Amino acid sequence: MRIFLFFTLLFCAGPAWADVVRLAVAANFTAPVKMIAAEFAKESGHQAELSFGATGKFYAQIKNGAPFDVLLAADAATPSKLVQEGLAVPGSPFTYAIGKLVLWSAKPGFVDPEGAILQSGSFAHLAIADPKLAPYGAAAMETLTALGLREAVQDKLVQGENIAQTHQFVATGNAELGFIALSQVMKSGTISEGSAWIVPAEQYQPIRQDAVILNNGRENAAAAAWMAYLKSARAQAVIRSFGYDF
Repeated sequence: MRIFLFFTLLFCAGPAWADVVRLAVAANFTAPVKMIAAEFAKESGHQAELSFGATGKFYAQIKNGAPFDVLLAADAATPSKLVQEGLAVPGSPFTYAIGKLVLWSAKPGFVDPEGAILQSGSFAHLAIADPKLAPYGAAAMETLTALGLREAVQDKLVQGENIAQTHQFVATGNAELGFIALSQVMKSGTISEGSAWIVPAEQYQPIRQDAVILNNGRENAAAAAWMAYLKSARAQAVIRSFGYDF
């Protein structure tokens, strides 16, 4: 009877060993992180709860006590700032991806491979993410400045709160084209639909995306396991398939 009771208690306690890690994820990383989180759960037994949004908004929420364990930012500056402000674990930030900017339209043949359509001005609306909140929006403005087109397209700009909303503007046709993350339209190494110009990297500052353990996740075993898994070859293969570099 005692042996039966021991194994019954052991079986019931088993699931309690698994923890949950609450991730605040930059919107550009939505598709890859869903795939990675599913594999992470299978291999580790831990679960990842995913929230998506603009890095700038997550920063404000974390400052106000949002209970996230890990931030997967769209930049390197925000994780660094959180460490400096005592809101994240020193030594935990690392670059999990380097993002790429793309000018994209849902219409096949609308955007030429050199991006010359920007010079022609033959469009009514150009979507970008809010450059104050979203690093991809800031990269879009840097690109327009480098091309000498910032003033010329100013009246045509449509701003999304984050890169997910910006993609939606273009996908639904509310804007004929827009600057979004390459990862949003790339699958298995190819752009899956529409037409696009992959913006040359020299047109904008590198979009180095860093992950950091927040104070709330300091003692969370699932947070440490997640960070380790994100560095694994399997996770990196998924990340590369969506067009990111390291």
